[in-house]
Formats: sequence, C-alpha cells, structure tokens
Amino acid sequence: MISSFKVPSIRDIVSSSNRIQQYIHKTPVLTSTSINELIGASLYFKCENYQKVGAFKIRGATNAILQLNDKEKTNGVVTHSSGNHGQAIALAAKWFNSKAYIIMPENSAKPKIEAIRGYGAEIIFCGPTQRDREVTVENLITKTNAHFIHPYDDDRIICGQATAAKEFMEEMPDLDYIIAPIGGGGLISGTILSAQYFNPKTKIIGVEPQEVDDAYQSLKAGVLQKNGTINTLADGLRASLSERTFSIIKNGIHEIITISEAEMIKAMRLVWERMKIIIEPSSATVMAAALKQKEKLKGKKIGLIITGGNVDLEALPFTTHSY
Repeated sequence: MISSFKVPSIRDIVSSSNRIQQYIHKTPVLTSTSINELIGASLYFKCENYQKVGAFKIRGATNAILQLNDKEKTNGVVTHSSGNHGQAIALAAKWFNSKAYIIMPENSAKPKIEAIRGYGAEIIFCGPTQRDREVTVENLITKTNAHFIHPYDDDRIICGQATAAKEFMEEMPDLDYIIAPIGGGGLISGTILSAQYFNPKTKIIGVEPQEVDDAYQSLKAGVLQKNGTINTLADGLRASLSERTFSIIKNGIHEIITISEAEMIKAMRLVWERMKIIIEPSSATVMAAALKQKEKLKGKKIGLIITGGNVDLEALPFTTHSY
C-alpha cells in the first residue's frame, strides 16, 4: 500500500505523453561498442541531453503548464530550481504567454542562469538550502499570486517525467534494467511507474551521489530522511525527496546505488571521450553506477537515462578536480 498519496495511473501518463508530444523532442537512444565491452553488457543511453533546454525537465514543465487555467497563466508561474527545471519552466511559460519567476540558489551554474534569463524569466536568487528556496517562493507568491509548480512534488511533473521511460521502453522493450539518477525523485518516480505499467519485467535502479544520499538512507531507514549536505558536483541532484516521491520509490525501486564524486567524474569523462556527447555530472551518475556494478550487470540489457547536458565549459570537473 502506497501511503496516503494517490499514485498517477497509466491513463495519467498516456494522457501526459499525448499532451506534450508536439512540444518536445523524441530523444535518441545511443550505444557504444567500447563501453559495452568495458562493462560486459549491452548499454543503451536515452539521451535527454538532446532534449529541449538540454534536459528531460521540459517534459514535466510542459505537462504542468498545459494544465493551468487562464487565470493561473495570467498570474504567472513560480518555481525553485538549481537550473534545469528552472530552464524548462521558463521556456514552457514563454511558449504559453505566462510570466515565469525562477528562484535559484546563489551558487547555481552560470550557463543555467544565463539560459533562464535568455528564455525571458525573472530570476530571484536565494541561499543554498531547501528552506531558503521555500521561504523565497512563499514571499514571491504573496507579492504576485503566481502559481507554484514544484520541481518534483507534483503529479503533473512526475507524469511528464515518466514519458522519458515510456518512450525508452517503447523503443527498447526488452531491457533488464533502467538506471536513472535520483534528486528530488520526480524522474525516478515517473520511471518506476512507467516500468510498472508498460514493462513490469524491467527493474529500476536509482543512483545518487554519496554526499546527497537521502533516497538510499530513507530506503534503509524506512522513513523519509533529508540530506545533511549539498556538497556534490551533481547540482541537479542536491534536492531531498518528498513524501510523495519517496512513497513511490519505496514501493517500486529495485535498488539504489551510491557513488563517490571521483566515480562520477571518471564516468563523465568516459562518456565524453568514448561517445563524443556532452553530459553533465548528474547524468554521469548512471554510467558510474554501471561501472561500479558491472559484475552484477554482466550480460544484461541496461538502459541509462542521460538526464541532461548543461555544463559550464569553463569549469569541467575532470580538468578542475583531482581524482
């Protein structure tokens, strides 16, 4: 039994897929012979780094904004984000003539800040903690009456993110595993639900940095835990789970793997070198997990969701960090 939350249905996810289809890219699935040989398995990369705004987040953002009424659109939308979700809300709001306010931590990556501004949204900076974000959002809503779209604690967002795995399994129907990163839990929740509805034989593995391993700790404890630090290069994974996303994860995840910063950086460099594609640190976690668990995954067909490719080219981790 999944707590008190009503879990999105298969109809909700199919409706979301139909709703957003004309606005998003159907992203490619790539593979690499050299990486397959290194792991001893068949790996397939769902490349959401080729998605609009450079990340899967446009799926949920578009799904949410398309369901607003005229008054809500007129008042504008507000969210908090370290970057990719903020970019997605900014672009989707622009498409549908709604004002977007994006609350961002002061330490957000410069390219993500510039992209959000480029989409015409107004940025309000805040401190680095979750509470800083929440207070700033509350103050903004009081001033503007803007409609709040949570980055992950929202069924509209979860259903939108679920469409990535739905597409993936439609193209690759016989995957043994899908590995996806865990931040606030919107993507992994949607991925779990898509697997349950469209291909129950596919097991879902979540991965997160050891520095922000609240999902791993929550699953271990059986109750929701919060991150003690946000000390990770994977800026897209610094958020803690919500009760909603944790309720889906604990009832549907196969396993959660944690990886070190060094493992993440090595995996990021490997993908850049072998596949010639740009992925951000948050995306590299899935490659790091496959490397770490290659004995267990040997001989399997494995899907990896590459969540985004928005990186600061002036501060690449494999040139600025020793490992």
